[in-house]
Amino acid sequence: MNATTSVRAIVTGHTRGLGAALAEQLLAQGIAVLGISRSRNDALIGRQDVEQVEVDLSNAERLTQFVSGDTLRNFLKGAQTALLFNNAGMVQPIGPVEGQDIAAIAQAVTLNVSAPLMLASAFAAASPDAGDRRIVHISSGAARHPYSGWSIYCATKSALDHHARSVALDENRALRICSVAPGVVDTNMQAEIRSTGLDKFPMREKFEELKSSGKLSTPEESAAKLISYALSDTFGAVATADVRELPQ
Repeated sequence: MNATTSVRAIVTGHTRGLGAALAEQLLAQGIAVLGISRSRNDALIGRQDVEQVEVDLSNAERLTQFVSGDTLRNFLKGAQTALLFNNAGMVQPIGPVEGQDIAAIAQAVTLNVSAPLMLASAFAAASPDAGDRRIVHISSGAARHPYSGWSIYCATKSALDHHARSVALDENRALRICSVAPGVVDTNMQAEIRSTGLDKFPMREKFEELKSSGKLSTPEESAAKLISYALSDTFGAVATADVRELPQ
């Protein structure tokens, strides 16, 4: 992709971890960013190439109000290439099905599934003049491999994969989509996983070993791979991918 092309990117969950790294690296490439999260990223306040919107994407009512508004359309106006990184997500509730909090299930489904699907639809509708529109769902290996204790997380991430496969069949030449697993990234979510009791997540020791042996990717490393792929000519050739398997 030509670096001089007018490119704008939307990133959810841009205040920390992978989302923060995505926002910072996109800005470093001269790409304006709209960050959507429950709070603002203090490191980005005052920048002219960043717009931050405080939206709790796990709140269905607030989410509906936001996607029904003009924020996306106004931000994407004039963009030749428009990107959407659906990054925000949560791993809770963790544990056997009979012990899961019902309210937590609703929150996880709204944040992990409803928000990216609604944003994808609103993004596509809000950028009719962009000749090149690209949607990146941040998926997980859990979408493709079941884990005891992660039934909600596995199911919600799997939903993103199948959404991408179905949207790809629409054959909209101006719209590309891929649900991408970013690898095992050293974020607050990983710390949360390692603090979970074995009775709720029997695979915890595997993730402890990944941390202790230095096998976790940094948010910056994963963000660089995701952006490189999202801007490449091959993006969207497949509907699901893993950054660890992409050509370097």
